[in-house]
Amino acid sequence: MNRINKFKVIFTLFLIFLSFCAQSQSNVFKVTLDAGHGDHDFGAVYSGRIEKNIALAIVLKVGKILELNPNVNVIYTRKTDVFIDLVERANIANRANSNIFVSIHCNANKNTAADGTETYVMGLSKVASNLEAAKKENSVITLEKDYKRKYEGYDPNSPESMIGMTLMQEEYLDNSISLATKIEDNFEKLGKKLRQGGVKQAPFMVLHKAYMPRVLVETGFISNPTEGNILNSEEGQDDIAKAIAEAILSYKREYFGSGGESDDSRPIKDTSTPAKPKTTTPVTAVKNAPKGTFFKVQLIASIKKTPLEPKNFKGLKNVTMLFENNIYKYFYEETSSYETAQKFLQEAKSKGYGAAFLVATKDGEKISIQDAIK
Repeated sequence: MNRINKFKVIFTLFLIFLSFCAQSQSNVFKVTLDAGHGDHDFGAVYSGRIEKNIALAIVLKVGKILELNPNVNVIYTRKTDVFIDLVERANIANRANSNIFVSIHCNANKNTAADGTETYVMGLSKVASNLEAAKKENSVITLEKDYKRKYEGYDPNSPESMIGMTLMQEEYLDNSISLATKIEDNFEKLGKKLRQGGVKQAPFMVLHKAYMPRVLVETGFISNPTEGNILNSEEGQDDIAKAIAEAILSYKREYFGSGGESDDSRPIKDTSTPAKPKTTTPVTAVKNAPKGTFFKVQLIASIKKTPLEPKNFKGLKNVTMLFENNIYKYFYEETSSYETAQKFLQEAKSKGYGAAFLVATKDGEKISIQDAIK
Protein backbone atom coordinates (compact mmCIF):
# COMPACT_ATOMS: atom_id res chain seq x y z
CA MET A 1 0.00 0.00 0.00
CA ASN A 2 1.51 3.29 -1.06
CA ARG A 3 1.66 6.31 1.26
CA ILE A 4 -1.27 8.11 -0.39
CA ASN A 5 -3.63 5.13 -0.08
CA LYS A 6 -2.48 4.56 3.47
CA PHE A 7 -3.27 8.18 4.29
CA LYS A 8 -6.75 7.81 2.75
CA VAL A 9 -7.49 4.75 4.89
CA ILE A 10 -6.32 6.50 8.07
CA PHE A 11 -8.33 9.62 7.20
CA THR A 12 -11.46 7.54 6.52
CA LEU A 13 -11.09 5.73 9.85
CA PHE A 14 -10.65 9.08 11.56
CA LEU A 15 -13.91 10.38 10.03
CA ILE A 16 -15.75 7.24 11.14
CA PHE A 17 -14.37 7.74 14.66
CA LEU A 18 -15.56 11.37 14.73
CA SER A 19 -18.99 10.32 13.48
CA PHE A 20 -19.20 7.66 16.19
CA CYS A 21 -18.19 10.17 18.86
CA ALA A 22 -20.78 12.69 17.63
CA GLN A 23 -23.51 10.06 17.66
CA SER A 24 -22.50 8.92 21.14
CA GLN A 25 -22.63 12.49 22.38
CA SER A 26 -26.08 12.99 20.85
CA ASN A 27 -27.36 10.05 22.93
CA VAL A 28 -26.16 11.57 26.21
CA PHE A 29 -28.83 13.13 28.42
CA LYS A 30 -27.36 16.05 30.37
CA VAL A 31 -28.69 16.91 33.81
CA THR A 32 -27.49 19.90 35.83
CA LEU A 33 -28.06 19.44 39.56
CA ASP A 34 -27.98 22.55 41.73
CA ALA A 35 -27.60 22.36 45.50
CA GLY A 36 -29.06 25.57 46.91
CA HIS A 37 -27.02 28.02 49.00
CA GLY A 38 -23.46 27.30 50.21
CA ASP A 39 -20.53 28.68 52.25
CA HIS A 40 -21.59 31.89 54.05
CA ASP A 41 -25.11 31.48 52.68
CA PHE A 42 -26.53 28.88 55.08
CA GLY A 43 -30.12 29.04 53.83
CA ALA A 44 -32.69 28.15 56.48
CA VAL A 45 -31.35 27.00 59.86
CA TYR A 46 -33.50 25.38 62.54
CA SER A 47 -32.28 23.46 65.62
CA GLY A 48 -29.00 22.47 64.00
CA ARG A 49 -30.62 21.55 60.68
CA ILE A 50 -28.83 23.54 57.96
CA GLU A 51 -30.37 23.87 54.49
CA LYS A 52 -27.10 24.23 52.55
CA ASN A 53 -25.81 20.91 53.94
CA ILE A 54 -29.05 18.99 53.40
CA ALA A 55 -29.46 20.29 49.84
CA LEU A 56 -25.88 19.30 48.96
CA ALA A 57 -26.24 15.84 50.51
CA ILE A 58 -29.40 15.15 48.49
CA VAL A 59 -27.87 16.47 45.24
CA LEU A 60 -24.81 14.23 45.62
CA LYS A 61 -27.07 11.22 46.25
CA VAL A 62 -29.23 12.03 43.20
CA GLY A 63 -26.11 12.43 41.09
CA LYS A 64 -24.64 9.14 42.30
CA ILE A 65 -27.79 7.28 41.17
CA LEU A 66 -27.91 9.04 37.79
CA GLU A 67 -24.21 8.47 37.12
CA LEU A 68 -24.79 4.71 37.18
CA ASN A 69 -26.60 5.22 33.87
CA PRO A 70 -24.01 5.46 31.04
CA ASN A 71 -26.32 7.62 28.91
CA VAL A 72 -26.69 10.32 31.57
CA ASN A 73 -24.11 13.05 32.12
CA VAL A 74 -24.45 14.86 35.46
CA ILE A 75 -23.21 18.43 35.85
CA TYR A 76 -23.07 19.94 39.35
CA THR A 77 -23.21 23.64 40.18
CA ARG A 78 -21.37 22.74 43.37
CA LYS A 79 -20.10 19.55 44.99
CA THR A 80 -18.60 21.20 48.05
CA ASP A 81 -19.50 23.93 50.54
CA VAL A 82 -18.91 26.95 48.26
CA PHE A 83 -20.99 29.99 47.31
CA ILE A 84 -22.18 30.28 43.70
CA ASP A 85 -24.03 33.31 42.33
CA LEU A 86 -27.60 32.60 41.21
CA VAL A 87 -26.93 33.68 37.63
CA GLU A 88 -23.78 31.53 37.53
CA ARG A 89 -25.74 28.46 38.64
CA ALA A 90 -28.00 28.88 35.63
CA ASN A 91 -25.06 29.67 33.35
CA ILE A 92 -23.33 26.42 34.32
CA ALA A 93 -26.37 24.59 32.94
CA ASN A 94 -26.52 26.84 29.88
CA ARG A 95 -22.84 26.36 29.00
CA ALA A 96 -23.20 22.60 29.33
CA ASN A 97 -26.24 22.70 27.03
CA SER A 98 -28.07 20.61 29.63
CA ASN A 99 -31.37 18.97 28.84
CA ILE A 100 -32.83 19.78 32.26
CA PHE A 101 -31.93 21.86 35.33
CA VAL A 102 -32.93 20.72 38.83
CA SER A 103 -32.34 23.03 41.81
CA ILE A 104 -32.78 21.44 45.24
CA HIS A 105 -33.66 23.29 48.45
CA CYS A 106 -35.46 22.96 51.80
CA ASN A 107 -38.47 25.07 52.73
CA ALA A 108 -39.03 26.96 56.00
CA ASN A 109 -41.83 28.85 57.71
CA LYS A 110 -42.31 30.70 60.98
CA ASN A 111 -45.27 28.40 61.47
CA THR A 112 -43.38 25.24 62.44
CA ALA A 113 -46.45 23.12 61.67
CA ALA A 114 -46.10 23.88 57.95
CA ASP A 115 -45.05 20.77 56.04
CA GLY A 116 -44.92 19.12 52.63
CA THR A 117 -42.85 19.07 49.48
CA GLU A 118 -43.29 21.59 46.65
CA THR A 119 -41.81 21.52 43.17
CA TYR A 120 -41.79 24.84 41.34
CA VAL A 121 -41.67 25.75 37.67
CA MET A 122 -40.92 29.24 36.41
CA GLY A 123 -43.98 31.50 36.39
CA LEU A 124 -45.36 34.86 37.45
CA SER A 125 -47.71 33.56 40.13
CA LYS A 126 -49.73 36.00 42.24
CA VAL A 127 -50.25 33.45 45.02
CA ALA A 128 -48.85 34.99 48.21
CA SER A 129 -47.24 31.79 49.51
CA ASN A 130 -45.53 31.14 46.16
CA LEU A 131 -44.20 34.68 46.03
CA GLU A 132 -42.93 34.36 49.59
CA ALA A 133 -41.02 31.20 48.65
CA ALA A 134 -39.46 32.98 45.67
CA LYS A 135 -38.64 36.03 47.78
CA LYS A 136 -36.79 33.84 50.30
CA GLU A 137 -34.70 32.05 47.70
CA ASN A 138 -34.09 35.13 45.53
CA SER A 139 -32.83 37.16 48.51
CA VAL A 140 -29.56 35.25 48.12
CA ILE A 141 -28.51 37.73 45.43
CA THR A 142 -27.95 40.40 48.09
CA LEU A 143 -24.95 38.32 49.23
CA GLU A 144 -23.38 38.64 45.78
CA LYS A 145 -20.91 41.36 44.88
CA ASP A 146 -22.34 44.22 42.83
CA TYR A 147 -25.75 42.54 42.69
CA LYS A 148 -27.61 45.80 41.92
CA ARG A 149 -25.74 46.19 38.64
CA LYS A 150 -25.83 42.48 37.81
CA TYR A 151 -29.59 42.23 38.37
CA GLU A 152 -30.50 45.72 37.22
CA GLY A 153 -34.24 46.30 37.33
CA TYR A 154 -34.92 43.48 39.78
CA ASP A 155 -35.85 43.89 43.44
CA PRO A 156 -35.35 40.63 45.44
CA ASN A 157 -37.91 41.86 47.97
CA SER A 158 -40.50 42.10 45.21
CA PRO A 159 -40.53 39.03 42.96
CA GLU A 160 -43.22 40.69 40.85
CA SER A 161 -40.53 43.06 39.52
CA MET A 162 -39.41 40.17 37.31
CA ILE A 163 -42.48 40.89 35.19
CA GLY A 164 -40.55 43.78 33.67
CA MET A 165 -37.72 41.47 32.63
CA THR A 166 -37.57 39.38 29.45
CA LEU A 167 -39.25 36.03 30.02
CA MET A 168 -39.28 32.93 27.86
CA GLN A 169 -40.95 30.67 30.41
CA GLU A 170 -43.57 29.41 27.94
CA GLU A 171 -40.87 27.84 25.77
CA TYR A 172 -40.14 25.10 28.29
CA LEU A 173 -43.20 25.31 30.54
CA ASP A 174 -44.91 22.11 29.37
CA ASN A 175 -41.77 20.05 29.87
CA SER A 176 -40.96 21.71 33.18
CA ILE A 177 -44.45 20.88 34.46
CA SER A 178 -44.05 17.29 33.27
CA LEU A 179 -40.76 16.88 35.14
CA ALA A 180 -42.13 18.61 38.25
CA THR A 181 -45.20 16.38 38.19
CA LYS A 182 -43.07 13.24 38.03
CA ILE A 183 -41.04 14.42 41.03
CA GLU A 184 -44.14 15.21 43.08
CA ASP A 185 -45.81 11.92 42.09
CA ASN A 186 -42.75 10.08 43.40
CA PHE A 187 -42.78 12.08 46.63
CA GLU A 188 -46.40 11.01 47.10
CA LYS A 189 -45.24 7.38 47.03
CA LEU A 190 -43.12 8.03 50.10
CA GLY A 191 -46.40 7.89 51.99
CA LYS A 192 -46.45 9.28 55.51
CA LYS A 193 -42.77 10.25 55.41
CA LEU A 194 -43.41 13.43 53.43
CA ARG A 195 -46.66 15.12 52.42
CA GLN A 196 -46.79 15.86 48.70
CA GLY A 197 -47.51 19.57 48.17
CA GLY A 198 -47.84 19.58 44.38
CA VAL A 199 -46.52 21.52 41.40
CA LYS A 200 -46.52 25.31 41.68
CA GLN A 201 -45.33 28.37 39.78
CA ALA A 202 -43.21 31.23 41.11
CA PRO A 203 -40.66 33.74 39.77
CA PHE A 204 -37.37 32.18 40.93
CA MET A 205 -34.35 34.02 39.57
CA VAL A 206 -32.26 30.84 39.23
CA LEU A 207 -34.98 29.29 37.03
CA HIS A 208 -35.48 32.46 35.01
CA LYS A 209 -31.86 32.42 33.84
CA ALA A 210 -31.72 28.74 32.86
CA TYR A 211 -32.69 28.17 29.22
CA MET A 212 -34.09 24.64 29.33
CA PRO A 213 -36.83 22.72 31.18
CA ARG A 214 -36.12 23.51 34.81
CA VAL A 215 -37.58 22.98 38.27
CA LEU A 216 -36.85 24.03 41.83
CA VAL A 217 -37.57 21.36 44.44
CA GLU A 218 -38.45 22.31 48.00
CA THR A 219 -37.86 18.89 49.57
CA GLY A 220 -39.81 19.68 52.76
CA PHE A 221 -39.92 22.13 55.66
CA ILE A 222 -36.72 22.21 57.65
CA SER A 223 -38.60 24.32 60.20
CA ASN A 224 -41.00 21.45 60.97
CA PRO A 225 -39.38 19.30 63.72
CA THR A 226 -40.68 15.99 62.36
CA GLU A 227 -40.13 16.72 58.69
CA GLY A 228 -36.86 18.52 59.39
CA ASN A 229 -35.45 15.44 61.11
CA ILE A 230 -36.38 13.33 58.07
CA LEU A 231 -34.58 15.79 55.80
CA ASN A 232 -31.56 15.74 58.09
CA SER A 233 -31.36 11.93 58.24
CA GLU A 234 -29.42 9.59 55.97
CA GLU A 235 -32.51 7.45 55.31
CA GLY A 236 -34.70 10.46 54.53
CA GLN A 237 -32.14 11.89 52.12
CA ASP A 238 -31.80 8.50 50.40
CA ASP A 239 -35.59 8.29 49.89
CA ILE A 240 -35.80 11.83 48.54
CA ALA A 241 -32.82 11.35 46.24
CA LYS A 242 -34.23 8.13 44.83
CA ALA A 243 -37.61 9.79 44.19
CA ILE A 244 -35.98 12.67 42.30
CA ALA A 245 -33.61 10.42 40.34
CA GLU A 246 -36.44 8.07 39.31
CA ALA A 247 -38.45 11.05 38.09
CA ILE A 248 -35.51 12.34 36.03
CA LEU A 249 -34.96 8.94 34.40
CA SER A 250 -38.68 8.60 33.71
CA TYR A 251 -38.65 12.04 32.07
CA LYS A 252 -35.60 11.05 30.01
CA ARG A 253 -37.25 7.87 28.75
CA GLU A 254 -40.50 9.64 27.90
CA TYR A 255 -39.04 12.59 26.01
CA PHE A 256 -35.66 11.33 24.83
CA GLY A 257 -36.13 7.59 24.44
CA SER A 258 -34.34 4.74 26.21
CA GLY A 259 -30.93 5.57 24.71
CA GLY A 260 -30.08 1.92 24.13
CA GLU A 261 -30.10 -1.40 25.93
CA SER A 262 -27.68 -0.15 28.58
CA ASP A 263 -30.57 1.73 30.17
CA ASP A 264 -32.17 -1.60 31.04
CA SER A 265 -29.39 -2.22 33.56
CA ARG A 266 -30.23 0.89 35.59
CA PRO A 267 -30.04 0.21 39.33
CA ILE A 268 -33.44 1.63 40.24
CA LYS A 269 -36.80 0.62 38.87
CA ASP A 270 -38.93 3.37 37.42
CA THR A 271 -42.15 3.60 39.39
CA SER A 272 -43.38 6.97 38.23
CA THR A 273 -46.64 7.25 36.36
CA PRO A 274 -47.06 8.96 32.99
CA ALA A 275 -46.93 12.73 33.36
CA LYS A 276 -50.25 14.42 33.95
CA PRO A 277 -49.39 18.12 33.91
CA LYS A 278 -51.34 19.97 36.56
CA THR A 279 -52.13 23.06 34.61
CA THR A 280 -55.24 24.94 33.59
CA THR A 281 -53.88 25.63 30.11
CA PRO A 282 -56.28 24.06 27.59
CA VAL A 283 -54.97 21.40 25.23
CA THR A 284 -54.35 22.83 21.79
CA ALA A 285 -55.74 20.77 18.94
CA VAL A 286 -54.29 21.19 15.46
CA LYS A 287 -56.97 21.95 12.90
CA ASN A 288 -57.45 19.41 10.10
CA ALA A 289 -54.97 17.05 11.79
CA PRO A 290 -55.00 13.44 10.55
CA LYS A 291 -56.71 10.89 12.78
CA GLY A 292 -54.43 8.59 14.73
CA THR A 293 -51.41 8.71 17.01
CA PHE A 294 -48.21 10.30 15.77
CA PHE A 295 -44.72 11.13 17.06
CA LYS A 296 -42.53 14.03 15.99
CA VAL A 297 -39.36 15.75 17.11
CA GLN A 298 -39.57 19.22 18.62
CA LEU A 299 -36.40 21.03 17.55
CA ILE A 300 -36.75 24.46 19.11
CA ALA A 301 -39.25 27.02 20.33
CA SER A 302 -38.81 30.71 19.71
CA ILE A 303 -40.56 34.06 19.76
CA LYS A 304 -39.29 34.59 16.21
CA LYS A 305 -40.95 33.20 13.11
CA THR A 306 -38.50 31.39 10.83
CA PRO A 307 -39.19 30.37 7.20
CA LEU A 308 -39.55 26.59 6.91
CA GLU A 309 -36.53 26.04 4.69
CA PRO A 310 -33.84 23.36 5.25
CA LYS A 311 -31.08 25.99 5.32
CA ASN A 312 -32.71 27.51 8.42
CA PHE A 313 -32.76 24.15 10.21
CA LYS A 314 -29.24 22.81 9.59
CA GLY A 315 -30.31 21.00 6.46
CA LEU A 316 -33.28 19.16 7.98
CA LYS A 317 -36.29 18.80 5.70
CA ASN A 318 -39.96 18.23 6.54
CA VAL A 319 -39.95 20.82 9.33
CA THR A 320 -43.36 22.10 10.46
CA MET A 321 -44.38 24.92 12.77
CA LEU A 322 -47.05 25.46 15.44
CA PHE A 323 -47.84 28.87 16.94
CA GLU A 324 -48.93 28.33 20.55
CA ASN A 325 -48.93 30.59 23.63
CA ASN A 326 -47.18 33.31 21.59
CA ILE A 327 -44.32 30.90 20.84
CA TYR A 328 -43.34 29.38 17.50
CA LYS A 329 -42.59 25.67 17.94
CA TYR A 330 -40.69 23.85 15.18
CA PHE A 331 -41.03 20.11 14.61
CA TYR A 332 -39.09 17.64 12.48
CA GLU A 333 -40.78 14.74 10.66
CA GLU A 334 -43.90 12.87 11.79
CA THR A 335 -44.45 9.13 12.11
CA SER A 336 -46.78 6.65 13.74
CA SER A 337 -43.78 4.50 14.73
CA TYR A 338 -42.07 5.21 18.04
CA GLU A 339 -38.91 3.41 16.87
CA THR A 340 -38.75 5.53 13.70
CA ALA A 341 -39.35 8.66 15.77
CA GLN A 342 -36.35 7.80 17.94
CA LYS A 343 -34.21 7.58 14.79
CA PHE A 344 -35.46 11.02 13.71
CA LEU A 345 -34.61 12.31 17.19
CA GLN A 346 -31.04 11.02 16.96
CA GLU A 347 -30.71 12.55 13.50
CA ALA A 348 -31.82 15.94 14.84
CA LYS A 349 -29.34 15.67 17.71
CA SER A 350 -26.51 14.75 15.32
CA LYS A 351 -27.27 17.96 13.42
CA GLY A 352 -26.74 20.00 16.56
CA TYR A 353 -30.19 20.11 18.16
CA GLY A 354 -29.01 18.75 21.50
CA ALA A 355 -32.15 19.86 23.35
CA ALA A 356 -34.56 18.27 20.86
CA PHE A 357 -37.14 15.87 22.26
CA LEU A 358 -40.10 13.73 21.20
CA VAL A 359 -43.73 14.81 21.41
CA ALA A 360 -46.85 12.82 20.63
CA THR A 361 -50.34 13.68 19.40
CA LYS A 362 -53.59 11.78 19.06
CA ASP A 363 -56.12 13.14 16.56
CA GLY A 364 -54.25 16.45 16.68
CA GLU A 365 -54.17 16.76 20.49
CA LYS A 366 -50.95 16.54 22.48
CA ILE A 367 -50.62 13.45 24.72
CA SER A 368 -47.79 11.92 26.75
CA ILE A 369 -45.27 9.67 25.03
CA GLN A 370 -46.22 6.78 27.31
CA ASP A 371 -49.92 7.10 26.43
CA ALA A 372 -49.00 7.23 22.73
CA ILE A 373 -46.93 4.03 23.02
CA LYS A 374 -49.83 2.27 24.73
